[in-house]
Amino acid sequence: MADELVHIVVDRGVATVTLDSPHNRNALSRQLRGELRGHLSTAIDDDNVRVIVLDHTGPVFCAGMDLKEAGGASAGDQGVNEFPEILEQIRTSPKPVVAKLAGPARAGGVGIVAAADIAVAATSATFAFTEVRIGVVPAVISVTVLPRLLPRAAHELFLTGETFDATRAATIGLINSAVPAEELDAEVKRYTDMLCLGGPVALAATKALLRSEPSDFGTMLKLSAEFFASEEGQEGITAFAQKRKPNWVPE
Repeated sequence: MADELVHIVVDRGVATVTLDSPHNRNALSRQLRGELRGHLSTAIDDDNVRVIVLDHTGPVFCAGMDLKEAGGASAGDQGVNEFPEILEQIRTSPKPVVAKLAGPARAGGVGIVAAADIAVAATSATFAFTEVRIGVVPAVISVTVLPRLLPRAAHELFLTGETFDATRAATIGLINSAVPAEELDAEVKRYTDMLCLGGPVALAATKALLRSEPSDFGTMLKLSAEFFASEEGQEGITAFAQKRKPNWVPE
C-alpha cells in the first residue's frame, strides 16, 4: 500500500519490518502503531520466519510518541496506552528480534531498541531519554530499558535527557554493537545468520529463560533434559554427528 507506514518483507527466514514514516521521524503515530503491531503479529505467526529485523527509512530510527497527536488528549486517550503491547510483542516474541539503527532513537524509540534481543547501530546514531525535558516521565519504556542499563548511567541519562552516542550506548548495555554506517548491513546479517542456526523451539524457550530468574537446578534440569530428548534436540544432535546443517536452517 502506497500510504502504508510500516512494511514487512520475508527473505530466507528473516522478516524485515521497516518503519517508513520519515516525514515525522518515524514517530509512533496511531497509524504507525497499528501497522507495527500487525506486522509483528504476522512475523511471529509465520512458521517460515526465524528472525525479525526492525529497520527504518529516513535519517531517524524512531523519535518516540507522536507529540502532535498527544497534544490536548486526556490521559485515557493518549497513544502511549497502546505502546506496552508493542514492547511486549517484541520482548516476548518467540523469534529473536534485531533492531537496526542507521540513525537516532529518542524516548519510545529507545524503548523499542531495548525490547529487542539484539541491537546494532551505526556509530553516527544517537540516543536520548528526552521525556523529562518536555515534562513527562519515561515510565513505560523503563520496563524494557532499565534491565539493560548500568544503574549509574540510567540515573544520569533518564534525569538529564542528555544525548549520547552509539559507542556509549554499547558501553552501558543499551545496544550490542556500534559500527561504521557502511558496515551496518553486514553486522546485522552476521547476527541474523547466527540466529537462524538455532532451533526455533529452543530459541523461544531460551528467550523465555532469559526473561525469568532461574533459581533451582531441579527446574532447569527438567527443562534441559526435555530438550535433549525432544524432536528438535535429537535432530540437532544427529545433524552434528553427520556433519550437516539441522533441518531448521533456512536454505
